[in-house]
Amino acid sequence: MSDLEAEYRLDYFEEEGFVRTECDSCGAHFWSRDHDRDLCGEPPCADYSFIDDPGFPEEHTLSEMREAFLSFFEANDHERIEPYPVAANRWRDDVLLTQASIYDFQPLVTSGKTPPPANPLTISQPCIRMQDIDNVGKTGRHTMAFEMMAHHAFNTREDAEEEYAYEGEVYWKDETVQYCDELFESLGADLEEITYIEDPWVGGGNAGPAIEVIYKGAELATLVFMCMERDPDGEYEMKDGNTYSFMDTYIVDTGYGLERWTWMSQGTATVYEAIYPDAIDFLKENAGIEHTEEERELIHRAAKLSGRLDIDDVDDVEAARGDIAEKLGVDVEALRELVEPLESIYAIADHSRTLAYMFGDGIVPSNVGTGYLARMVLRRTKRLVDEVGVDAPLDELVDMQADRLGYENRDTIREIVRTEERKYRETLERGSRKVEALADEYAGTGEPIPTTELLELYDSHGIQPDMVADIAVERGASVDVPDDFYALVADRHEEADADAESDDRDDRLGDLPETEKLFYDEQGRTEFEAVVLDVFDREDGYDVVLDQTMFYPEGGGQPADRGQLTVGETTVDVSDVQEVDGVVLHHADADPGKGEFVRGQVDGERRERLRAHHTATHLIGHAAREVLGDHVRQAGAQKGLDSSRLDVRHFERISREEVKAIERVANELVRENLSVRQEWPHRHEAEAEHGFDLYQGGVPPGTNVRLIHVGDADIQACAGTHVDRTGDIGAVKVLKTEPVQDGVERIVFAAGEAAVEATQRTEDALYDAADALDVDPLDVPETAERFFEEWKARGKEVESLKAELAEARAAGGTDAETVDIDGFTAVIQRVDGDADELRATANAHVEDGSVAVVGSGANGSASFVVGVPEEVGVNAGQVVSELAGRVGGGGGGPPDFAQGGGPDVDALDEALDDAPDVLRTLLEA
Repeated sequence: MSDLEAEYRLDYFEEEGFVRTECDSCGAHFWSRDHDRDLCGEPPCADYSFIDDPGFPEEHTLSEMREAFLSFFEANDHERIEPYPVAANRWRDDVLLTQASIYDFQPLVTSGKTPPPANPLTISQPCIRMQDIDNVGKTGRHTMAFEMMAHHAFNTREDAEEEYAYEGEVYWKDETVQYCDELFESLGADLEEITYIEDPWVGGGNAGPAIEVIYKGAELATLVFMCMERDPDGEYEMKDGNTYSFMDTYIVDTGYGLERWTWMSQGTATVYEAIYPDAIDFLKENAGIEHTEEERELIHRAAKLSGRLDIDDVDDVEAARGDIAEKLGVDVEALRELVEPLESIYAIADHSRTLAYMFGDGIVPSNVGTGYLARMVLRRTKRLVDEVGVDAPLDELVDMQADRLGYENRDTIREIVRTEERKYRETLERGSRKVEALADEYAGTGEPIPTTELLELYDSHGIQPDMVADIAVERGASVDVPDDFYALVADRHEEADADAESDDRDDRLGDLPETEKLFYDEQGRTEFEAVVLDVFDREDGYDVVLDQTMFYPEGGGQPADRGQLTVGETTVDVSDVQEVDGVVLHHADADPGKGEFVRGQVDGERRERLRAHHTATHLIGHAAREVLGDHVRQAGAQKGLDSSRLDVRHFERISREEVKAIERVANELVRENLSVRQEWPHRHEAEAEHGFDLYQGGVPPGTNVRLIHVGDADIQACAGTHVDRTGDIGAVKVLKTEPVQDGVERIVFAAGEAAVEATQRTEDALYDAADALDVDPLDVPETAERFFEEWKARGKEVESLKAELAEARAAGGTDAETVDIDGFTAVIQRVDGDADELRATANAHVEDGSVAVVGSGANGSASFVVGVPEEVGVNAGQVVSELAGRVGGGGGGPPDFAQGGGPDVDALDEALDDAPDVLRTLLEA
């Protein structure tokens, strides 16, 4: 018996007459009502049997199947909740994309720290799984974008020692399997054909028994019973090699694939025809894909076997395709030519839906995080569109899906796609030369270009592996692209960066109570009284812990307050303030004494500047969304005394007109003198009312979150200090914008007194320029432009005069030696001028048909320019190299024109005298 076998012996299975069997093909254990069944039913152990023979008597669309599922669980006392965005990093910082419905409740709900929005609940959650990208189109069932219908129940054990945000058992394994059975029955399924496969689940430090639900060859649901956590002393060893023990909390985590249930009801050849029928027809027509009746029949037969192409189950997809061809009795190449264009069509439809989800939920393409994953999908989609010959713009294909999904920001979505396509073309032009160099490096070695190089080419230059393969073949190299290439790329970027910080202070810190934060009650107050609870020695001072404080600790991009603590006649300076697990540490230059009563004084001017800048950050963020679009979200922020910055996700540079508009909107909010208030609602209430855009500056911990309301214009979860009304800011001035990275723009601004000072600095520079030009300040731009044009004109005139002088020198032969060398004329001349004069003189001689060797001793060094007419067999670069070596330097260039020199100007004339011999020697060589 396996460690978890007992966990699968459910009363429900026994009551319903199920039998436990070992699959004759894969060895997995499964439960079924059919006592004669010997296969688990999942591909490749069995093939799809519902194609042309739907598993439900009534055909459903996506929306109909979704409603059937949610209504069933509502009727069974589950509360329906609205789905979350596909960008999971909008409410948690440990992952990027939503890959399952349980992501909505991690980590706070699943850990028991906060209650769920309902218990039990049901949901249909849009998800994106990048690891499935290479299977899309091939297996007939995989989609990268999908909806996970689910029901969840959150339970705690009766003997739990800790307190949790929910308690008791709602329901567990028997009820979960019974719900699954009853859902199938309500849709008219043949319960005899359902198998429940035992497949223990492990992920993210948790584990538990799980059941895969297979019906007529398709996996339609997974029932996970999350009840274990990693424990080095645990008694259950799981498939990841770690040991686990049971937790106090135990959670029903189910997943029902909406697309597959819909497919099951229709019995189409693949899931794609069931969920994207209009898109598939449109793409096939635009690509000019047509089939004979005989070809359609073969494709249909192949579709029933396509489940065998899952890269997770087979070592070689193409070998598996060969097995399918053999089973069908056709040539594998003929089969490939027939189905691969269709596989591309299916992938384009799926990827377009994925992009619609991403861009519709505000993800902006970039080189990091969710932006990188969106860029990867878009570029792969563009490559597929070009390869299969779809005659339609990519933004139109994505818009079709965005329209179907009901997104209102469709114009922005189309603009993002068009902008990203343009960037991709530019990237390909730059990157192709890199591919050629790499192909040349491996040509003739007998080794293919390594996968690591392919991944780096894709990461750094966006070069698709098949493009690398095309170029490599042309240059005599080879490429072996792994079947799961794009999954490997996604793995590089799918995990969010987790900055785990540790603090090794004395264990006393953990015994201290959380510091009462007075600065939230009266944000303008700067004086307070407190008791010193403890003092920690540091190399450069002391960390003082008070029972309460008005000092704001560094956080949320806002610097810490500074000031003094006074004990009797002694005053210590506080230069920094940090918070560790709710305890505020005041970094002081002296020890005020543990247990002492102190008076605190915060630097008021510093606090006021930071309050103004922090509130102005909210105004700038709101204004940026108003001007640039709702897709704009914060990517970082830093508040300062003289200026602050807000980094926003946006797909192109911010124009000067947009900067002025942002500044105008922000200052309108200042003039409206809106109230700035705070509240501490329950997290779920806040999210339900305002959505996940609350977390622009990061996801705060805790059941309750602090919201800052700037009138009705901006509402965010924020821990910083703020002014009482927007009018207190005075003014906001945008100083500049600049790109931080691809897809992220930085807005630098100043607020309040700092805005006035910044404006005055700009005016001072303008007045200084006006004084230098001796004009009115308002005339500076026109005058500067006139001076610049005159400067350019004079530069052109100087160049023209130099050319004329060079021609005159060449024609007059001044200081020039003309020699005949084996049938051609060479002119050796010293012209002590700058580089432009030397080049012009050499060009004049070459135009006359002569080899030119021109030297100069200007500026205390020797330099040469050599020009050679096309018909003369002398290499100019070699001539310069020889002559420059004689003056202690070097040089070179192409065969027709080269330059160089050295420091030994005294050797210049001798080197020029040797020039005829150098020319003869090189000619003979």
